[in-house]
Amino acid sequence: MCYSAQVLSNYDKYVREWGADISVKQFFELYFLRNQTAGIKIPKAIDAWFAHPRSDDERQIKALIDAYNASQASKLEQELFKQRKRLADAERTLQTRTTKKALDDRRIATSKVEQGLARLADLRRSEPKDRDARIFPQVYAPVIVMRNGRRTVVPMRYQCRPHGKPAFYDVKFPGTYNARRDNLEGFWKPQFGHDHAILLVNAFYENVSRHTMEHRELADGEKEENVVLEFRPKPEQDMVIACLWSHWTQGDAMLDSFAAITDDPPAEVAAAGHDRCIIQIRPENADSWLQPSGDLAAQYALLDDRALPFYEHRKAA
Repeated sequence: MCYSAQVLSNYDKYVREWGADISVKQFFELYFLRNQTAGIKIPKAIDAWFAHPRSDDERQIKALIDAYNASQASKLEQELFKQRKRLADAERTLQTRTTKKALDDRRIATSKVEQGLARLADLRRSEPKDRDARIFPQVYAPVIVMRNGRRTVVPMRYQCRPHGKPAFYDVKFPGTYNARRDNLEGFWKPQFGHDHAILLVNAFYENVSRHTMEHRELADGEKEENVVLEFRPKPEQDMVIACLWSHWTQGDAMLDSFAAITDDPPAEVAAAGHDRCIIQIRPENADSWLQPSGDLAAQYALLDDRALPFYEHRKAA
């Protein structure tokens, strides 16, 4: 399962190298919704696309981002005030007597103040970091679809909710951010051969068990330990990941979401301890993938004719 990936975050690269249009309208709608609805997560690297707007529409998006950041900063500052007061009260109590509550309050408040200051600094940070482009399940990402014969970049949530299914599928099937190749004509039948997309990524991340990664059995009394590995292709390249997507509606509610297709891993990924891998199709096959004809055999052929770089791995920072 590809639980996280670092998406291509260079706005100009989508436009110049991929010849893609950016659906500014859909990005505006998403940013507007984020200001109205809790829980919508967009990578900081995508916010940065609109830091220097080039049109009135992009200026409106920047205004929404600025308003959201100001709101988040205000909430963090209020929580910092609350925790600093809690810490001061605990310190005053401890000057005269030692109580479990005061000790707990001092410990918890100290930790929360440190966390709050770090989150506030990160919110206000302008210099980019690699982690700004990381996506996880339920986070929105830029994906490419075909619209009116044009490659178009649109924002979609990374966890696909198939159209016609109830919203509780997000909880009932939490792994639907990936679509197994051997289930494309089962669970994913409504999407496969009809609604295809591609996700451009620089790296992907997997959870593995330490003892599996080290090719050994668990020792007596040893508990299983999780390790997060980062995989990057060699030679370095933008990976073109085959995806399925869905436009879900229920009443006035709408959701565009996607899943990355996975298959058995190449030898080096299996040797690192993971049993699945996202499918990297060849760039020259992108348009054929984005415009499925309904011929499923042809779509499987595109998944088979995949790019096969060597995926180097290291422990994620």
